[in-house]
Amino acid sequence: MSTTTALPARRALDSFAILLMIGLCAIWGLQQVAIKTTNATVPPVFQAGLRSTIAAVLVWAWARSRGTPLFRDDGTLGAGLLAGVLFAAEFVCIFLGLTLTSASRMAVFLYTAPCFTALGLHWFVDGERMRRIQWLGIGVAFLGMALAFADGFLHAGAAAGAGAHGSTLAGAAGDALGVLAGITWAATTVVVRGSRLAHTSASKTLFYQLTVSAVVLLALAVGLGQVRVETVTPLALASLAYQAVIVAFVSYLLWFWLLTRYIASRLSVFSFLTPMFGVTFGVLLLGESFSARFLIAALLVLTGIALVNAPAKRTA
Repeated sequence: MSTTTALPARRALDSFAILLMIGLCAIWGLQQVAIKTTNATVPPVFQAGLRSTIAAVLVWAWARSRGTPLFRDDGTLGAGLLAGVLFAAEFVCIFLGLTLTSASRMAVFLYTAPCFTALGLHWFVDGERMRRIQWLGIGVAFLGMALAFADGFLHAGAAAGAGAHGSTLAGAAGDALGVLAGITWAATTVVVRGSRLAHTSASKTLFYQLTVSAVVLLALAVGLGQVRVETVTPLALASLAYQAVIVAFVSYLLWFWLLTRYIASRLSVFSFLTPMFGVTFGVLLLGESFSARFLIAALLVLTGIALVNAPAKRTA
């Protein structure tokens, strides 16, 4: 991947992009709860493969209805395959990690992705250089994430009591998978922005990721002996439909559309809001606790977002 790829100019965020990103963050925040509640009846890797398969069919139908070519040779195959493999790796980490840690904690660690995204874009993609105040914003937001991380450990330790050792090790593995998922998500964004995928349609970019990940995830599910469904419940069906239609189809299509029009590093930082939504949904739907430390962490994250999206001073 070249560090000098010529890319069309991206715009700073306007009110439409900001409102759309807030809506997407709410959708993504609920995703962890949906996955967690379905893992008991549909094995995690198989569940991930099913959602990618359903969403890929929907993207194909959408592109066909709009006359958007998906199979034209435009030099994006290599980058598309790489993005698809990274996308699959991200969701292997998420789905397996949610068997070891809570939905709230997974949301927190997954959304360290903007920090890794900003670093990758800064080094590999022209037009994505960040100014000092924006790096300060990343630092402040990351401090908020670290405070949320510490709050999670303190809460888990208090809840586990004397038997915390085994559960803490399992939880740490789940947390590590969350961070690894964030890294692979960031790498996917860098590949999309730093390759020919930046010039293709959002539908084709998403179709690459969904089809490749569907093949990889379903093959892995077969290898792990996870191709089974314990019980078909309305909740499991609703969760799978939410993940496939709302998250993997609608929200990701909108996300890649935004990436073709706005500065990616500033969009990515908004995803710091997602763990805040994730923890809120955890409180409302899973009965998880809510602490003053988390409120402080949320304020730090919001401050970081404001700094990263501060407009540049105009010079004569």
